[in-house]
Amino acid sequence: MLGEQQVSSIGRGLCVLLGISVDDTQKDVEYMVRKILNIRLFEDENGRAWSQSVVDRELEVLCVSQFTLQCYLKGNKPDFHGAMPAELAQPFYTSMLEQMRSAYRPELVKDGQFGARMQVHIQNDGPVTIELESPTGPMDSKQLAKLEKQQQRKEKTRPKATSESGREKAASRPKVDPSASSGAEGDKVTFSGLKDLVP
Repeated sequence: MLGEQQVSSIGRGLCVLLGISVDDTQKDVEYMVRKILNIRLFEDENGRAWSQSVVDRELEVLCVSQFTLQCYLKGNKPDFHGAMPAELAQPFYTSMLEQMRSAYRPELVKDGQFGARMQVHIQNDGPVTIELESPTGPMDSKQLAKLEKQQQRKEKTRPKATSESGREKAASRPKVDPSASSGAEGDKVTFSGLKDLVP
């Protein structure tokens, strides 16, 4: 919502909260678009979890620019110098939306209002919230494709099912966020499986 006006809404799908770094390039955009559209966060028709992407399920995607994802803390005060300035970030963000619409179905990719102070209402199913960062440093298309293949191979070699006792052990372990750092390099995207959303 922007004041009393509804800017955009989606049904079930992904809400992508996008933080753009000063170091980001179009290669980061290409990586993020591929990852957002292909990451398997949804169940298949047999109820098997983590099996299908938004593209597989023909679900919607809502993108919301959020520079605060690029903050790091100086003591207790957030520092946003790692975020790309708005005048550069807006065309960058627009380019990402265009690429996503081109790679998917344009009518299923929606967005909020860039730079506006909005109220985003999210119904988080699960809840499932995942942080994704693009690789740091310059990478060409071949390197990005190689990285994608490596990640796909890792997914294929993972065991399909975990025993109940294994699940219980995993649930009892403390969770560590591997992306938590004091730097602000790379695109940051947080996205959630949704049922209903009205920003």
